[in-house]
Amino acid sequence: MPSYRVTISVGRLAPGVMPDSVLPRAAAAAAELVVVEASDLSVVAGSPRIVVRFAAEDAGQALRVGGHVVEQTGLIAEPLSWTVTARDQGRWYLVR
Repeated sequence: MPSYRVTISVGRLAPGVMPDSVLPRAAAAAAELVVVEASDLSVVAGSPRIVVRFAAEDAGQALRVGGHVVEQTGLIAEPLSWTVTARDQGRWYLVR
């Protein structure tokens, strides 16, 4: 089964939300629909970015999972931008 990842640049947190709760929330949202392979938080150009890697049947399912993760993450943090990418022969390609 192919690997995909959703990458979300995160803005403001909702009032009362602890920063360390955002990544687990995103990973849990993906796990509701598919098998989560990994999750990570990094800071790029001073902005937090979360990545949730998961296995999906095809690009359509991957986009649905990505949308669900963004929707659920958006309940506690502002998603500034997001993408879904697919792994093919060691490289990541944008899923449209």
